[in-house]
Amino acid sequence: MSDEPQLIRASLAGDSASFGRLVCRYQDRLYHTVVHVVGSREDARDLVQDAFVQAFLRLESFQGASAFYTWLYRIALNLSLSWKRKQRPIQSVDQAREVSGSEPIDQGARPEQNLDQDERAGQVRRALAQLSDEHRQVLVLREMEGASYETIAAMLELPIGTVRSRLHRARLELRDQLREVLQEKG
Repeated sequence: MSDEPQLIRASLAGDSASFGRLVCRYQDRLYHTVVHVVGSREDARDLVQDAFVQAFLRLESFQGASAFYTWLYRIALNLSLSWKRKQRPIQSVDQAREVSGSEPIDQGARPEQNLDQDERAGQVRRALAQLSDEHRQVLVLREMEGASYETIAAMLELPIGTVRSRLHRARLELRDQLREVLQEKG
């Protein structure tokens, strides 16, 4: 965004409204990414809020070598990974519903089609949750966020070759997870 450097300078000069504009610009995008990393909407909201607080407190350290969102994402990712290390791997039915959210219903579809579609979406979410953190991160950034390999490399502080390799392995692992789920049904 072309006005991003001005907003950052104004924020550093004490203009909280400028930082508020940065928050408004990126909060939804960051939230949707973090929800896929941590698997919980409520926890993602808390982590995104913490990420913005950390970004505000450390704004002077932003060098501008990368995009502001890349820097902000890295803060959120570090907070998310720390949070995940502290959690036990328990997921209730309610948590699974919270992650999946409510799907919009196609008014033209038959109810059984909606159930099949919901079931497939749930299977994909469960398979995605089974991936390692490093594979899930690159897959979410590439396939759900549409980030370029270069952007992912900058966000995760990895060489592009590593990003490509992890993405390839993540796709294979996700395919295998989904194959297992489909075989269990058949």
